[in-house]
Amino acid sequence: MARIGIVRERPGETRVAASPVTVGKIRALGYDVIVESGAGAASSFPDAAYTAAGATIADREETWGADVVLSVAAPTDAEIALVQPGATLVGILSPALRPDLLAALAARGVTALAMDAVPRISRAQSMDVLSSMANIAGYRAVVEAANEFGRFFTGQVTAAGKVPPAKVLVAGAGVAGLAAIGAASSLGAIVRATDPRPEVADQVASIGGTYLEVVVPDEQKEVSADGYAKATSAAYDAAAAKLYSDQAADVDIVITTALIPGRAAPGLLTAADVAAMKPGSVIVDMAAGLSSDGKGGNVEGSVAGERIVTDNGVIILGYTDLAGRLPQQASQLYGTNLLNLLTLLTPGKDGTLTIDDTDVVQRAVTVTRDGAVTWPPPPVQVSAAPATPGADAAAATPAPKKGLSAGAKTGLIVAGIAALFLVCAVTPAPLPQHVLVLTLSVVIGFYVIGKVAHALHTPLMSVTNAISGIIVVGAMTQIVVPNPVVQILAAIAVLLASINIFGGFAVTRRMLAMFQKGNDK
Repeated sequence: MARIGIVRERPGETRVAASPVTVGKIRALGYDVIVESGAGAASSFPDAAYTAAGATIADREETWGADVVLSVAAPTDAEIALVQPGATLVGILSPALRPDLLAALAARGVTALAMDAVPRISRAQSMDVLSSMANIAGYRAVVEAANEFGRFFTGQVTAAGKVPPAKVLVAGAGVAGLAAIGAASSLGAIVRATDPRPEVADQVASIGGTYLEVVVPDEQKEVSADGYAKATSAAYDAAAAKLYSDQAADVDIVITTALIPGRAAPGLLTAADVAAMKPGSVIVDMAAGLSSDGKGGNVEGSVAGERIVTDNGVIILGYTDLAGRLPQQASQLYGTNLLNLLTLLTPGKDGTLTIDDTDVVQRAVTVTRDGAVTWPPPPVQVSAAPATPGADAAAATPAPKKGLSAGAKTGLIVAGIAALFLVCAVTPAPLPQHVLVLTLSVVIGFYVIGKVAHALHTPLMSVTNAISGIIVVGAMTQIVVPNPVVQILAAIAVLLASINIFGGFAVTRRMLAMFQKGNDK
């Protein structure tokens, strides 16, 4: 049975790797949990709460010397020296930007798992630390901007005069950007957003924002294949720079979230753009510090971790701890991400951590193992892009689909209509009426349901259950008719419709259970 150590983070980091709630669930996986004294103090988790959850309070050396060490921030050289060779360290390690850290961990013989290297695929969403922290940071960015702005976000008409709504520009519509758009829109601001990925336009509009498209003549729009923004062309950058300059002179608040994985943050606002903004305007550079010199993430003049006031009175916030400014919520979400990873790594729930290199998620997060650096992992084949006609379709012409020709289809339709009229002509009343209604229902149902998107099949199931219920009631009224044929047909109808009803409810119940946490009802 392995011991898991929850360490106390260095000064300035308010988050902790596990909350008392997640500690109890980690213990259910068979692990012993030790928590460094005071580890959760900054997140309002006292030592007594961890003790009540079944953990043991320990000192710094014992916690860092555990079999598995859980942390938030990457360890320092002094902390790496406390980790036992052969132990496993899990944290936010920035493997693409910290080759020196990976080399130090490998030299120590530590197996390191980077939570910020979780691939963006469906089954790994519950472990995606970047998304959970970006969601908090985007919300907090709006809170910080509102605090500095000093005026209403929403427009008001009062007896003392009219107050215009604030205008907010969000650069980047990823997880952080969408959270910022939603928060600013809910406060009543006029929100605009930009992003090089055209597929996010609907997402921006759905939460109250207006998508500003960067128009580049004669350039093919590229749809993101993995949900992340890619490096843009020189023509796009020139058009975007013009858009940002125009918007900077008009809006009151700018929140920049643009990042390219594994690369320095792209510059979006120049010093001239900032100088053109109105006095009292606010900029929140969420990418501050992600450049080579630690200055100017997306905004020229921003400084990591600092509040800057320009000569023309524009406030630039370069805070890098936005998620940590909501420490309890951030720790709970981060701890849940860790718990989900540990659940994957402990299939037997016996307190034994096992890494399966054939699993794409486990391989992606493993950055050092057995004294070697294993970063970067093999590429994960994912696609977040909808199927669109384009170069790929033109490059390979698909073979003709096998099926009926147009003439054969027309012949079958004519034959079906003739058969319908023949049945209606020779059968006694009221059978022709019933056959006609049944035939028209089948035709209409085929064309209506056949056009429903796959994403709507679950809500459609409730409609089919209602229809099946009507069929059951109708068949039950016919099953007492003193005609063996009618009784047999009615019994078959009751059976088939009942299977559809009970099966539909069983599937719906199972799908709803996927959204329940633990034993919550």
